[in-house]
Amino acid sequence: MSEILEKLFEAVEFGKADKASPFPPQLKGQDGANELTKNALDADVDPKDILEQALIPAMERVGKKFSEQKIFVPQMLMSAKAMGASMVQLKPFFASGKIKEKGTFIIGTVKGDLHDIGKNLVSMIVEGGGWKIVDLGVDVSEDKFLEKIDEYPNAVIGLSALLTTTMVNMEDIVKAIRTKKPDARVLIGGAPINDDFCQKIGADYYAADPQKAVEYLNKIAS
Repeated sequence: MSEILEKLFEAVEFGKADKASPFPPQLKGQDGANELTKNALDADVDPKDILEQALIPAMERVGKKFSEQKIFVPQMLMSAKAMGASMVQLKPFFASGKIKEKGTFIIGTVKGDLHDIGKNLVSMIVEGGGWKIVDLGVDVSEDKFLEKIDEYPNAVIGLSALLTTTMVNMEDIVKAIRTKKPDARVLIGGAPINDDFCQKIGADYYAADPQKAVEYLNKIAS
Protein backbone atom coordinates (compact mmCIF):
# COMPACT_ATOMS: atom_id res chain seq x y z
CA MET A 1 0.00 0.00 0.00
CA SER A 2 1.33 3.46 -0.88
CA GLU A 3 2.13 5.94 1.89
CA ILE A 4 -0.87 8.14 1.04
CA LEU A 5 -3.26 5.18 1.25
CA GLU A 6 -1.71 4.14 4.57
CA LYS A 7 -2.34 7.66 5.90
CA LEU A 8 -5.91 7.56 4.57
CA PHE A 9 -6.46 4.19 6.26
CA GLU A 10 -5.24 5.70 9.55
CA ALA A 11 -7.40 8.83 9.14
CA VAL A 12 -10.54 6.74 8.63
CA GLU A 13 -9.72 4.24 11.37
CA PHE A 14 -9.23 6.98 13.96
CA GLY A 15 -11.87 9.40 12.69
CA LYS A 16 -9.87 12.28 11.17
CA ALA A 17 -12.36 13.73 8.67
CA ASP A 18 -10.34 16.77 7.56
CA LYS A 19 -7.38 18.91 8.54
CA ALA A 20 -9.51 21.20 10.71
CA SER A 21 -10.81 18.30 12.81
CA PRO A 22 -9.26 18.29 16.32
CA PHE A 23 -9.73 14.53 16.67
CA PRO A 24 -7.91 12.32 17.18
CA PRO A 25 -5.28 14.31 19.13
CA GLN A 26 -2.37 12.33 17.67
CA LEU A 27 -3.32 13.52 14.16
CA LYS A 28 -4.04 17.17 15.05
CA GLY A 29 -2.95 19.55 12.29
CA GLN A 30 -2.47 16.76 9.76
CA ASP A 31 -4.50 16.19 6.62
CA GLY A 32 -7.70 14.22 7.13
CA ALA A 33 -9.61 11.79 4.95
CA ASN A 34 -10.98 14.56 2.74
CA GLU A 35 -7.58 16.07 1.85
CA LEU A 36 -5.82 12.71 1.62
CA THR A 37 -8.38 11.35 -0.83
CA LYS A 38 -8.12 14.48 -2.98
CA ASN A 39 -4.32 14.25 -2.89
CA ALA A 40 -4.43 10.59 -3.88
CA LEU A 41 -6.72 11.35 -6.83
CA ASP A 42 -4.48 14.28 -7.87
CA ALA A 43 -1.54 11.85 -7.78
CA ASP A 44 -3.43 9.53 -10.17
CA VAL A 45 -4.10 6.82 -7.59
CA ASP A 46 -6.87 4.64 -8.99
CA PRO A 47 -10.18 5.46 -7.20
CA LYS A 48 -10.84 1.71 -6.97
CA ASP A 49 -7.56 1.30 -5.03
CA ILE A 50 -8.55 4.12 -2.67
CA LEU A 51 -11.78 2.27 -1.90
CA GLU A 52 -10.43 -1.28 -1.77
CA GLN A 53 -7.02 -0.70 -0.18
CA ALA A 54 -7.86 2.08 2.30
CA LEU A 55 -11.53 2.75 2.96
CA ILE A 56 -12.97 -0.77 3.02
CA PRO A 57 -10.14 -2.28 5.14
CA ALA A 58 -10.25 0.68 7.54
CA MET A 59 -14.00 0.36 8.08
CA GLU A 60 -13.62 -3.41 8.48
CA ARG A 61 -11.11 -2.78 11.26
CA VAL A 62 -13.42 -0.21 12.86
CA GLY A 63 -16.36 -2.65 12.68
CA LYS A 64 -14.27 -5.44 14.21
CA LYS A 65 -13.09 -3.17 17.05
CA PHE A 66 -16.70 -2.16 17.70
CA SER A 67 -17.82 -5.82 17.75
CA GLU A 68 -15.06 -6.58 20.27
CA GLN A 69 -16.09 -3.53 22.38
CA LYS A 70 -12.65 -1.96 21.93
CA ILE A 71 -14.34 1.21 20.67
CA PHE A 72 -17.87 2.55 21.15
CA VAL A 73 -20.52 4.51 19.24
CA PRO A 74 -18.79 7.96 19.40
CA GLN A 75 -15.53 6.61 17.92
CA MET A 76 -17.43 4.66 15.30
CA LEU A 77 -19.37 7.76 14.29
CA MET A 78 -16.11 9.69 13.94
CA SER A 79 -14.70 6.98 11.67
CA ALA A 80 -17.89 6.92 9.64
CA LYS A 81 -17.71 10.72 9.28
CA ALA A 82 -14.12 10.45 8.04
CA MET A 83 -15.11 7.74 5.59
CA GLY A 84 -17.98 9.96 4.41
CA ALA A 85 -15.54 12.84 3.81
CA SER A 86 -13.50 10.56 1.59
CA MET A 87 -16.56 9.21 -0.22
CA VAL A 88 -17.55 12.77 -1.23
CA GLN A 89 -14.40 12.84 -3.35
CA LEU A 90 -15.12 9.38 -4.81
CA LYS A 91 -18.83 9.89 -5.61
CA PRO A 92 -18.18 11.10 -9.19
CA PHE A 93 -16.28 7.87 -9.91
CA PHE A 94 -19.21 5.77 -8.69
CA ALA A 95 -21.50 7.82 -10.93
CA SER A 96 -19.23 7.33 -13.95
CA GLY A 97 -19.02 3.59 -13.38
CA LYS A 98 -15.25 3.67 -12.79
CA ILE A 99 -15.88 2.21 -9.33
CA LYS A 100 -18.37 -0.65 -9.39
CA GLU A 101 -20.67 -0.91 -6.38
CA LYS A 102 -21.23 -4.33 -4.85
CA GLY A 103 -24.99 -3.84 -4.80
CA THR A 104 -27.78 -1.72 -3.36
CA PHE A 105 -28.88 -1.77 0.28
CA ILE A 106 -32.26 -0.28 1.19
CA ILE A 107 -32.47 0.49 4.90
CA GLY A 108 -35.01 2.09 7.21
CA THR A 109 -36.19 2.14 10.81
CA VAL A 110 -39.61 0.47 10.85
CA LYS A 111 -42.94 2.22 11.28
CA GLY A 112 -43.60 3.61 14.74
CA ASP A 113 -39.90 3.86 15.61
CA LEU A 114 -38.04 7.16 15.40
CA HIS A 115 -34.58 5.96 16.46
CA ASP A 116 -31.86 6.27 13.85
CA ILE A 117 -28.40 5.93 15.44
CA GLY A 118 -28.17 2.19 14.83
CA LYS A 119 -29.55 2.54 11.31
CA ASN A 120 -27.12 5.35 10.54
CA LEU A 121 -24.14 3.36 11.80
CA VAL A 122 -25.08 0.38 9.65
CA SER A 123 -25.62 2.67 6.63
CA MET A 124 -22.22 4.29 7.00
CA ILE A 125 -20.32 1.06 7.57
CA VAL A 126 -22.08 -0.67 4.66
CA GLU A 127 -21.44 2.31 2.36
CA GLY A 128 -17.78 2.16 3.38
CA GLY A 129 -17.88 -1.48 2.29
CA GLY A 130 -18.68 -0.43 -1.28
CA TRP A 131 -22.49 -0.61 -1.37
CA LYS A 132 -25.00 1.95 -2.64
CA ILE A 133 -27.21 3.05 0.27
CA VAL A 134 -30.87 3.96 -0.08
CA ASP A 135 -31.73 5.31 3.38
CA LEU A 136 -35.48 5.66 3.92
CA GLY A 137 -35.13 7.27 7.34
CA VAL A 138 -37.33 6.44 10.34
CA ASP A 139 -40.97 5.41 10.84
CA VAL A 140 -40.95 3.63 7.46
CA SER A 141 -44.12 1.81 6.37
CA GLU A 142 -44.48 -1.31 4.23
CA ASP A 143 -45.54 0.85 1.28
CA LYS A 144 -42.34 2.90 1.37
CA PHE A 145 -40.19 -0.24 1.38
CA LEU A 146 -42.23 -1.75 -1.47
CA GLU A 147 -41.96 1.45 -3.48
CA LYS A 148 -38.17 1.36 -3.25
CA ILE A 149 -38.07 -2.37 -4.10
CA ASP A 150 -39.84 -1.45 -7.35
CA GLU A 151 -37.12 1.11 -7.99
CA TYR A 152 -34.24 -1.21 -6.96
CA PRO A 153 -35.49 -4.76 -7.61
CA ASN A 154 -32.16 -6.45 -6.83
CA ALA A 155 -31.54 -4.60 -3.58
CA VAL A 156 -31.02 -6.18 -0.17
CA ILE A 157 -33.43 -4.75 2.42
CA GLY A 158 -32.46 -3.80 5.98
CA LEU A 159 -34.98 -3.24 8.77
CA SER A 160 -34.03 -1.58 12.06
CA ALA A 161 -35.92 -1.25 15.36
CA LEU A 162 -34.87 -0.17 18.83
CA LEU A 163 -38.08 -0.84 20.77
CA THR A 164 -39.89 -4.05 21.65
CA THR A 165 -43.12 -2.23 20.81
CA THR A 166 -41.98 -1.52 17.24
CA MET A 167 -39.98 -4.66 16.46
CA VAL A 168 -43.32 -6.46 15.98
CA ASN A 169 -43.93 -4.20 12.97
CA MET A 170 -41.01 -5.91 11.25
CA GLU A 171 -43.18 -8.98 10.75
CA ASP A 172 -45.80 -7.04 8.75
CA ILE A 173 -43.09 -5.47 6.61
CA VAL A 174 -41.33 -8.78 5.95
CA LYS A 175 -44.66 -10.37 4.95
CA ALA A 176 -45.39 -7.51 2.56
CA ILE A 177 -41.91 -7.81 1.02
CA ARG A 178 -42.26 -11.59 0.66
CA THR A 179 -45.65 -11.18 -1.05
CA LYS A 180 -44.23 -8.70 -3.55
CA LYS A 181 -40.78 -10.23 -4.06
CA PRO A 182 -40.41 -13.70 -2.49
CA ASP A 183 -36.68 -13.96 -3.25
CA ALA A 184 -35.73 -10.61 -1.69
CA ARG A 185 -32.99 -10.76 0.95
CA VAL A 186 -34.11 -9.18 4.22
CA LEU A 187 -31.67 -8.33 6.97
CA ILE A 188 -32.88 -7.15 10.42
CA GLY A 189 -31.20 -5.63 13.45
CA GLY A 190 -31.68 -3.57 16.60
CA ALA A 191 -31.36 -3.83 20.37
CA PRO A 192 -34.35 -6.14 21.07
CA ILE A 193 -33.82 -8.41 18.02
CA ASN A 194 -32.32 -11.92 18.07
CA ASP A 195 -32.00 -14.98 15.82
CA ASP A 196 -35.18 -16.58 17.11
CA PHE A 197 -37.22 -13.50 16.20
CA CYS A 198 -35.52 -13.37 12.79
CA GLN A 199 -36.58 -16.95 12.05
CA LYS A 200 -40.08 -16.39 13.45
CA ILE A 201 -40.87 -13.51 11.08
CA GLY A 202 -39.18 -15.08 8.05
CA ALA A 203 -36.27 -12.65 7.62
CA ASP A 204 -33.02 -13.97 6.14
CA TYR A 205 -30.44 -12.74 8.62
CA TYR A 206 -30.08 -11.05 12.01
CA ALA A 207 -27.07 -8.73 12.33
CA ALA A 208 -26.02 -8.17 15.93
CA ASP A 209 -23.85 -5.19 14.92
CA PRO A 210 -22.87 -3.22 11.79
CA GLN A 211 -19.86 -5.43 11.03
CA LYS A 212 -22.07 -8.54 10.95
CA ALA A 213 -24.30 -6.76 8.43
CA VAL A 214 -21.31 -6.00 6.20
CA GLU A 215 -20.04 -9.58 6.43
CA TYR A 216 -23.46 -10.94 5.41
CA LEU A 217 -23.76 -8.51 2.51
CA ASN A 218 -20.27 -9.29 1.28
CA LYS A 219 -21.12 -13.00 1.21
CA ILE A 220 -24.09 -12.19 -1.01
CA ALA A 221 -21.94 -10.04 -3.29
CA SER A 222 -19.12 -12.57 -3.66
